[in-house]
Formats: sequence, structure tokens, C-alpha cells
Amino acid sequence: MMKRGHKAGFTLIEMVIVVAIVGILATAAYPVASLVARRSRESELRIALRQIREAIDAYKQATLNKRVEKPLDASGYPPTLDALAEGVVDVSTPDAKKIYFLRRVPRDPTNPNAALPAAETWGKRSYASPPDSPQEGDDVFDVYSLSDKTGLNNVPYREW
Repeated sequence: MMKRGHKAGFTLIEMVIVVAIVGILATAAYPVASLVARRSRESELRIALRQIREAIDAYKQATLNKRVEKPLDASGYPPTLDALAEGVVDVSTPDAKKIYFLRRVPRDPTNPNAALPAAETWGKRSYASPPDSPQEGDDVFDVYSLSDKTGLNNVPYREW
């Protein structure tokens, strides 16, 4: 008499159960992955806003220290965001070296239009503009996101 040996492998029911479990895990992982991506974009937004605002403040301080030429009727804030990265002439040095406040203007990570230059992805508020209705003007006093979306903290990105 010959003994029947067990064949190695999985039965159909075992395979169906494994596929069902993997499907349930994938369904549960999607919202978590989406949340992680959103947190990452929000973190990038905070960092970009901080970099630009610190550069604007450094420019203003340079005008107060008389290192950057300022017309009498000007506020002392940069005329454009690009001026922070392109540099301005240091009038306090005899060789007229440039002062750079940013290596490059960061993009707004919430802006979906990749064709826009980085400086155009931000809303700009001039010094003469009221805080509750920011408008562009002769200088850049502050920046804000142009996104209509709200952050995970329930504060609109525009108000960050």
C-alpha cells in the first residue's frame, strides 16, 4: 500500500482570506497616509512662512542700520520678494557688495500651479495695507498663503 503525501501549498480559501485581510489593511492605511502627506505640506508651509518673514525682518533691520538704501518716503521693507533672494547693495561697504536675505524664495506648498514663479505663489501685504484686508503695494510687509483650504488646526492657511 502506498501512502498519500500532503502536497505543499495554499488552499483557495486560505488565499481568499489573505487577500481580504490585505484589502482591509490597505483601506485602513489610506486615510493615515493622506493625513501624513497633509501634515508634511503644513510643516513645509510653516517653514516657508518663517523663512520669508525672517528675511523680511532682516531686510527691515538692514535699512534701520543704514546698510540698504531707502528713499525718504519708503517704509524700509523690501520692494519685492525676489529682492530678498537677488540681493541688495550694501551701501555701508566701499566695494558695494550685495546682501542676500534668502538663498531662494520658497514656494507655497499649498499652491497647485507649478508653472508660477515661487514669488507669485504667495499673497503679499504691503505696510500701508490693513491686516484684515491685505493688499499688495509698494513694499512687502508680510506674506500669506493664497489657499482657500483650512489646516488640521481648523485655521485657514491664509491666516497662518
